[in-house]
Amino acid sequence: MTLKKPKEGEATPRPYSALHMEDIMLRQPAVAGRFYEGSPALLKKEVGAFIEEDLKKEKAIGIVCPHAGYVYSGSVAGAVYSRIIIPQTVILMGPNHTGIGKAVSVFPEGEWTMPNGAVPVNNKLAELILEYSKTASADHHAHQYEHSLEVQIPFIQYLSKDFSIVPITIMDTSLKTCQSLGEGIAKAVLELKKREGEKGGNGDVLIVSSTDMTHYESHDSAKTKDKKAIDKILSLDAEGLHKTVKEYGISMCGFAPTVSMLYASKMLGAKKATLIKYMTSGEVSGDYQQVVGYAGIIIQ
Repeated sequence: MTLKKPKEGEATPRPYSALHMEDIMLRQPAVAGRFYEGSPALLKKEVGAFIEEDLKKEKAIGIVCPHAGYVYSGSVAGAVYSRIIIPQTVILMGPNHTGIGKAVSVFPEGEWTMPNGAVPVNNKLAELILEYSKTASADHHAHQYEHSLEVQIPFIQYLSKDFSIVPITIMDTSLKTCQSLGEGIAKAVLELKKREGEKGGNGDVLIVSSTDMTHYESHDSAKTKDKKAIDKILSLDAEGLHKTVKEYGISMCGFAPTVSMLYASKMLGAKKATLIKYMTSGEVSGDYQQVVGYAGIIIQ
């Protein structure tokens, strides 16, 4: 694989080599010390600076949250996470930046090691998603060097010590695949709720779509294009978002995960979406000619 010099907000891809299964099931962080602080104490302090501690927290079905380096997008991520209740299970969906792995890759079991502790994968929900979505495949490899899901975890860990994850990366961005995955996730979540309810639990699940918005255009161009995409998300219009991104050439890297999240959220009873914060990297760097857009949205 040819390595390219990373642009702002991108991880540096590394060549893939065969890994033993026990090593694959225990995923190591790929961008600790680069996108976010690598030491536990410094990371907790870094995330804490973005969290608004006194805000009222509400249940959410899904969220849209950026995945750039925290210096650029941390305030948007913090604004979203400060407002939501973290349930015991979080589905993390993001784009596949590396090109490694399956079209839709579900990390099926194991743990994700992070500076502030390991996070278990909810293999029961992962198995249900694989059962109900025929486009999804069990695949550890796609996740080894992918940063889009990893950067969400420190925010979740700051707010909760008791949760599990189901990591999913998406490389096939066709509407058919997005719909199949979204509907499969909804069916899996409903089945999990049923099973947990029978045991006295609630089976609550949060679906996180990890995405940045327009890449490497001017601040004004990014805002104009991103508003078109954001308006579709706020209307809970999955198909409309997919069409808009394609029609206007919006370089929203995680539009497919967001489309899938919207399909799932609608099936799970979502009634509204709220834009919490939007900004571009230019507001941090001072470079308004080549920016990346970041949006934080809550689906309820």
